[in-house]
Amino acid sequence: MSTAVEATEVTTAGGSGGDGGGARADAVRPWRECAAAVLPADRATAEAGIRRAYRRAGLAEPERVVWARSPREGVTLVRDLADPGRSVREAVRTAPWAAERRRMHEELGAAGWSEHWSATGGRLWDTTQALVDRIRAGVLDDLAADDPGAVTEIRLILLDAVLGQHDAPWLAALAADGPPLDGLAQVCRSAGWWWPFEKAAVVCERPVALHRDEAGRLDHGDGPALAFPDGFALYAWRGMPVPRAFLETLPTLTPEHIRAEENAELRRVMLEYYGYDRYLSDSGARPLHRDGTGILWSIELPGDEPVVMVEVLNSTPEPDGTHRTYWLRVPPTTREAREGVAWTFGLRPEAYAPVRET
Repeated sequence: MSTAVEATEVTTAGGSGGDGGGARADAVRPWRECAAAVLPADRATAEAGIRRAYRRAGLAEPERVVWARSPREGVTLVRDLADPGRSVREAVRTAPWAAERRRMHEELGAAGWSEHWSATGGRLWDTTQALVDRIRAGVLDDLAADDPGAVTEIRLILLDAVLGQHDAPWLAALAADGPPLDGLAQVCRSAGWWWPFEKAAVVCERPVALHRDEAGRLDHGDGPALAFPDGFALYAWRGMPVPRAFLETLPTLTPEHIRAEENAELRRVMLEYYGYDRYLSDSGARPLHRDGTGILWSIELPGDEPVVMVEVLNSTPEPDGTHRTYWLRVPPTTREAREGVAWTFGLRPEAYAPVRET
């Protein structure tokens, strides 16, 4: 099941080293909300932050700020800008970033910095970076489809972006409530990706929808997992990219459609959506083995290893007196139900002998 993320705009800045664990956890929360925000950009605040970032870098403010509705449109605008001057990302973002990180590393020491990062930015890094990578790949796929010869140019533009709200992990770890990072932090709280040039800056709106599963992966079975105001969107099921047309077929799935799918990864998505228990019932599957622990089932799939599952009954009754059925995915080599249940506990079949089930 996916979770729709709706975050509110926040104004608390991340602190530097020296906070206790609880204080640092509290400081991370607003940055997590920044990274997941699906609110319209606060354009006035973002533009003020961009100009401040230029001043902190010792640069003249940009003559103009151009807004894009998504990173895809942002890349297109960057490619089409007339006389924007050279990129100043190094001065605006990379240099102050490195200086502040170096200062904190010297202050805390190697071990102290590592512990501080783990308690702050490291808690946001994996899911945020995975989202950044997916956006880059989606933009590249979309734009390169119309202009295959521009792949290298598009990739370089994507890598040259300042990540706005998705710079939250680093800002959570560094001192962002004053110079030199306060301008960058202001943009992070109020807008998406942006590109700084001598004479112009291109800045993007934030997403209008973000759906992720419990593990933080993009996940939505009823539409885009990530969507921007201009229609640029990414579709995914439990982290795996899927075509939009594929998702639209899920509500009308049948066992025949599932068996006919040649792509093994997409077939697994179909099975998860359809439900293993429902597939077993609708396809007329027969159990391989049954004993006191449960029933062993196998789903044969063309060109792929079989899906083998143990059907077990919860010994503890629900409030209404019924007993809930669970399905445990086990290795395809499993031959007996007890063997499969024991495997889920990391035991050999002969060692699995629960005294009391709960």
